[in-house]
Amino acid sequence: MEDNALTKKYIKDIKSADMWSVFKIIADFVKGFDELGDLGPTVTIFGSARTSSDDFYYKETVKLSSMLATKGFNIMSGGGPGIMEAANRGAKEHEDVESIGLNIDLPFEQIANPYTTKELSFDYFFSRKVMLVKYSMAYVIFPGGFGTLDELFESLTLVQTRKVTGVKIFVVGIEFYQTLLDFIKSKLLGSGMINEEDFELIHLTDDLEFVCSEIEKSLVKQIQVLEDVGFKDSNYYKSLSSLKG
Repeated sequence: MEDNALTKKYIKDIKSADMWSVFKIIADFVKGFDELGDLGPTVTIFGSARTSSDDFYYKETVKLSSMLATKGFNIMSGGGPGIMEAANRGAKEHEDVESIGLNIDLPFEQIANPYTTKELSFDYFFSRKVMLVKYSMAYVIFPGGFGTLDELFESLTLVQTRKVTGVKIFVVGIEFYQTLLDFIKSKLLGSGMINEEDFELIHLTDDLEFVCSEIEKSLVKQIQVLEDVGFKDSNYYKSLSSLKG
């Protein structure tokens, strides 16, 4: 009888926890949609939380972020240290754009960096990831660990399956990522698990000027798409057009 009572209590606790999780998930999405819906042209930068400020790629991230911010693009990151900090740091130098950090509560690593102008905190990785990709017109992936690779492949899957359109994916760090790209080409493409056009979604480069130039070209294409579907009166169209002008 005692075991049966404990089992019932355990099941009841699980159900209560599940119900509470539903509310927290809804809260994550409502908060993100409410705060980020009117952002305008934004680029998301992904990368390791463990990269030090004297690292080459940290410095390159600051440089790229600043270059994009100069052209009027908001910069979004995961809000933590390392590459994320570098992305926000480069953007915060520019008063006319937002430096957005989407943080998450973790037992280690994820301490909010001090270079954001807009900061949101999420309970769940998946809701945070939706916000990191939903409101951006390009994704830039710098070197990183499991989380960064997860974000890279999530981004590729979304573009491959056309769940997002008009978005370009740049992988910065030829020396760091070349082996991974060789594996994708030889194994995934070579085995027919992806198509050539899927592989070509990945723009591997160390040229920051190229990244900026391609994102600007993407902006022009997105403006044209919005015009073609009759969205010229939307706030998003107006924000893109003002940046182009």
